[in-house]
Amino acid sequence: MLVCACSGGSRDAQPGGSHDAVPVTVATVRQLDVPMQSRTIGNVEPYSSVSIKSQVEGQLAQVHFQEGQPVARGDLLFTIDPRPFEAAVRQAEANLAKSQAESSNATIDANRRAKLLADGFVSTDENDQAQTRAASLQAAVKADQAAVENAKLQLQYCFIHSPIDGRIGALLVHEGNVVKTNDTILAVINQIHPIYVAFSLPEQQLEEIRQRAASGTLEVQVFVGPNPTEPVRGELSFINNTVDTTTGTVVLKGLFTNEREELWPGQYVDVALTLSVTRDALLVPAEAVQTGQQGPYVFVVGNDAAAELRPVVVGRTVGHDVIVTTGLRAEERVVTDGQIRLAPGLKVEIKDGAHAPATPAPSPAGA
Repeated sequence: MLVCACSGGSRDAQPGGSHDAVPVTVATVRQLDVPMQSRTIGNVEPYSSVSIKSQVEGQLAQVHFQEGQPVARGDLLFTIDPRPFEAAVRQAEANLAKSQAESSNATIDANRRAKLLADGFVSTDENDQAQTRAASLQAAVKADQAAVENAKLQLQYCFIHSPIDGRIGALLVHEGNVVKTNDTILAVINQIHPIYVAFSLPEQQLEEIRQRAASGTLEVQVFVGPNPTEPVRGELSFINNTVDTTTGTVVLKGLFTNEREELWPGQYVDVALTLSVTRDALLVPAEAVQTGQQGPYVFVVGNDAAAELRPVVVGRTVGHDVIVTTGLRAEERVVTDGQIRLAPGLKVEIKDGAHAPATPAPSPAGA
C-alpha cells in the first residue's frame, strides 16, 4: 500500500497528468526607468525675505497695498507724512542760498584786497583775513549743500517702496500710527518666485551626494498634499558647509521656479532627492520572488498556461516591487500568489484580480 501511495503521488506530479489546473495570481513584468532617491521631510523657505521698516520718524499717512497681494520691485507701499520733511528741505535750501550769497561777496572782497595788496594799499594781515573769510564761507556753502541733499533724502524716505518682487504679508502698523526710525516692522515681503525647500539628510550620505552633485545637477522632487498626483520638480542648489553635530545631519536646499505657487513659505512637504536613475529596469512585485536552495526564483506563466521555474538575480527594492537584473523579460507573466502548489510544467488557472506591478515609489538611497 505504501508503494502504491508513493507511485500514485509520483503520477500526480507528472506534467500533463490527470489533475486540475492550479489557481494562481499573476503580474506582468514592467520595464521602466527607476530613480534611486533619498526621502525626507522638508520646509519651504522664501528665496528672500524683507522686513519693511521706516527710515524716518513720523506719522504713517497712507498704505498703498492690500494685505497678501503680490508686489513688484519699486511699488509704493507706505507714505510717511512728508510735510515736516518738505519744510526741512525748504529751510536747508534757504540756508544754502544765504551761504552762497555770503560766499560770493567774500570772494569778491578777497579778490579786491589781493589786488590792493599788490599795489601796497592794504596790509598783508588784512588780505589774509579776507582770504580766510572767503574760504570759510565756501566751506559753509558745501556744508549747506550736503544739508540740502540730506533733507531731500529724508523726504524720499517718507515714500517706502518695495525693494524686491514678492508677496507682501499682513499689515502690522495701520494708518495714523507714529513710527520711529528703524524700529517697528510695517510688513514683510517674501519672494516666492523662485523658492527654496530646505531639508536634512544623514551625514553618511554626504559624500555620495557631493560626488553626484559634482557630476551634474541633481533633481529634487517635492510632494504637496496628502495625495499628490505629480511632484513639483526642482534642482539641488545648496549643501551646507557643516554637519549638525546634535543630529548628525546636513542641511540641503532645492531651488524651484514655483511658477504656479504650489509651494508656500513655512509649508512642510515630502522631499525626494534623486541620486541616480536605473534605466529600463525590470520590476516585479516582491511577493513573486521566492527563495530556494539555488537562490531566488520566480514562476513564469507561458502562453501554454504552464508554469516555468526561472532562476533570477534581484537588485534593490523599489516600494512594493523589486528590480530583477537577470532571468526575466519585459511583459512576461510571473506568479505572485499560489506558488506553494506549483511545480515546473504544471498548468495554471489565472484567478480574477491578476495585477501588474504598481508604478514604483521612490526608493531609499542605497536600497
